[in-house]
Amino acid sequence: MGHPGPEMKNQRKELTPADLKKRFRLDEFLAEKIITAVAFVSLATIVLIFVFVFREALPIFSQSAAVSVTQDGGAVETYGAENLVPSSSNISKGKEQSMRSETSGGEGNVTLQNLASTSWQPVSSHPQYGLLPLLMGSFKVTLIAILLAAPIAILAALFTSSFAPKWAKEVLKPAIEILAGFPSVVIGFFALVVLASFLQDVFGFQYRLNAFVGGVAMSLAVIPIIYTVAEDSLTAVPAYLTEASLALGATPWQTAFLVTLPAATPGVFAAIVLGFGRAFGETMIVLMATGNAALLSLDPVEPVRTMSATIGAEMAEVVFGDTHYTVLFFLGALLFVFTFVMNAGAEMFIRQRLLKRFRGA
Repeated sequence: MGHPGPEMKNQRKELTPADLKKRFRLDEFLAEKIITAVAFVSLATIVLIFVFVFREALPIFSQSAAVSVTQDGGAVETYGAENLVPSSSNISKGKEQSMRSETSGGEGNVTLQNLASTSWQPVSSHPQYGLLPLLMGSFKVTLIAILLAAPIAILAALFTSSFAPKWAKEVLKPAIEILAGFPSVVIGFFALVVLASFLQDVFGFQYRLNAFVGGVAMSLAVIPIIYTVAEDSLTAVPAYLTEASLALGATPWQTAFLVTLPAATPGVFAAIVLGFGRAFGETMIVLMATGNAALLSLDPVEPVRTMSATIGAEMAEVVFGDTHYTVLFFLGALLFVFTFVMNAGAEMFIRQRLLKRFRGA
């Protein structure tokens, strides 16, 4: 056979992999730009929500939230029986405005004293905006939920990743994860109608709706989150660790608890952190199952009121721009900061530690 001509050499040169990589592919370009745009929009939305919440909460630290008066010179927006005051009376209007200015803490008392009190009574002749009962209620319900959900979810994840046969894993994992798709109001309604009465009959609670009932109901919403992240972390443990343990004579249960679980500790801890943030910001379940009494108590069987439930129950009825309005947004800012810090910490630090540990760093 003769030598290939110059045309065939040029054709082979055009089909080399180096030249194929240089070709412009419109579909890859569009996919890259769309992904970039979606990521930018998501980040911008989070930043804008953050800015909006803090902007609405900022007047609590100034005197601008002391009095809320309509712009057209009409009646002052108030609660309850105060609406009966004639708007045409300048004397009554002046007294009402001065009373609202005095009780709203226009001199900064809302920030320094009122917010640190132990009473939450925002609608009264002398409003009290104590945040301590709400903080205590949020942490109490969240801790109960995590103490119940974390062991169940972690043990279920350990069984799924180490012991369950393939057919059982295909059934068990979707069955647990499907709980994450249940609406919060459905879980709250179940706790209100069924769970509260059952627990009261079993344990003899004085109050039918309390922090323990809310924590048990909350655990149903937290279990899928902890289970999913923990199961992924346990599955990612290198096989040579478990095989070496079994080769040294350890039983499968000893290998699971003494080798696999410690190796996946950072990922399991990340799952607990994510579940804690999910439970801390939950609204409908605690609104329906905790009794909604702002009590500052460590007793787990007394009614409580959480920050998220307070926002959900009262935001629709407050006067725009009033002190009560800004305090609710301040609660939202606290929730936002706490959940953001918890989730960001779990994502940036714990997962990095997990990868470093697997890589032997």
